[in-house]
Amino acid sequence: MAERCFLIVNPTSGSYSQQKIERVMTALRGHGLVPELMLTGSAADAPLFARRICAEEAEPFIIAGGGDGTINGVVNGLVPGRATLGVLPFGTANVLARELNIRSVDDAVQKLVRGGTRRLQVGLIEARGERKYFFLMAGIGFDGAVVENVRLGEKKIIGKGAYLLSALRTLAAWDRQQLEIRADGRVVECHGAVVCNGAKYGGDFVLAPVADIFTPGFQVLCVRGGKRRTYLKLALDMVAGRPPQGKDIAVFPARELEISGNKAIQVDGDYYCHAPVRITAVEDFVRVIV
Repeated sequence: MAERCFLIVNPTSGSYSQQKIERVMTALRGHGLVPELMLTGSAADAPLFARRICAEEAEPFIIAGGGDGTINGVVNGLVPGRATLGVLPFGTANVLARELNIRSVDDAVQKLVRGGTRRLQVGLIEARGERKYFFLMAGIGFDGAVVENVRLGEKKIIGKGAYLLSALRTLAAWDRQQLEIRADGRVVECHGAVVCNGAKYGGDFVLAPVADIFTPGFQVLCVRGGKRRTYLKLALDMVAGRPPQGKDIAVFPARELEISGNKAIQVDGDYYCHAPVRITAVEDFVRVIV
């Protein structure tokens, strides 16, 4: 019996086209799969569709087509430990696709029909009674403020360039508040932090070389002191392919974190909330196609 799969696709993603999705569905059918296409009309649809599929299917096989935000939406509708997830990179940065070594839509289709999987760890962030999963990172402070202040009109016109403009505005209106992070018995005071589940950031830039989406626990990068030049050096190191380094940079492993303060937080590239928050690693969340 042919295997049923569900394509949850964001038609507003940067590289989406009807021709591409028709080619994907034809290829899947040619390899014995029965795809059902579900196009999102808003950000709320991806988790809603995934939740509905998980309620109706014993072993749901869901393919998320879009950027990291769309995939995050799908992930937040899954039942932990039950689903198989595939990725079609239609977004702007496609960081998860790069973590999975998926370089194109055709490459993704080849992996989908082969069907090899690994178990993906995610992070769970909890704040004020709300909870959300993430698979790449949670950025607190400068990182979160940049994402919070991205202007939608700029993003539509210049894509990733909108984040650079937001970063320049955030540097100009500098916030000197500090955070306190309690992580696995460690207490760290810092100006900003990124809780990394994966190694990559913003595309192919490597922020946390040791982090691995398949390995339990996070790598936490903290920026101490709150000087603008520390962030500028960190950005230059990433562009140059150098690991984060310097007296104002601290990197350590953790599985559970309590973060105090009142700073903006982004998860998987989308603004989420302001601290304080609790972040926990969740192992074996979903089988992801590799």
